Amino acid sequence: MEPPEDSRIGVGKRGEELAVRHLEEAGYRVIERNYRCPLGEIDVIAKDGDCLVFVEVKSRRGGSAGDPQEAVGTRKQQKISRIAQFYLKEKRLSNVRARFDVVAVRILPSENRITVIRNAFELAYGW
Repeated sequence: MEPPEDSRIGVGKRGEELAVRHLEEAGYRVIERNYRCPLGEIDVIAKDGDCLVFVEVKSRRGGSAGDPQEAVGTRKQQKISRIAQFYLKEKRLSNVRARFDVVAVRILPSENRITVIRNAFELAYGW
């Protein structure tokens, strides 16, 4: 059963669909969605040219809850970094260029706003 579109999970799923479509239109090639490992999940893993991109998607409905990208703070960056390192080790990708992007999706009644923040953060340590 699908979550209601106005629920937190529904907004997240809708935002992720919009983000993936936007990334593909911008030339990214999506490799994995919702990659899960013992450390957690990364929303999207894609290729942008010769660069492997780990993408965190943050979605908000309306305009009152602040910018979606503000939800990707230091702790979230550290978690995404650990998962990315796990992925690279698991796939035996040692000499690959990689970066972290954040896609902020604002779901509005009139039109959706999608912002891609390339190189949103560096590999974050702090285990």
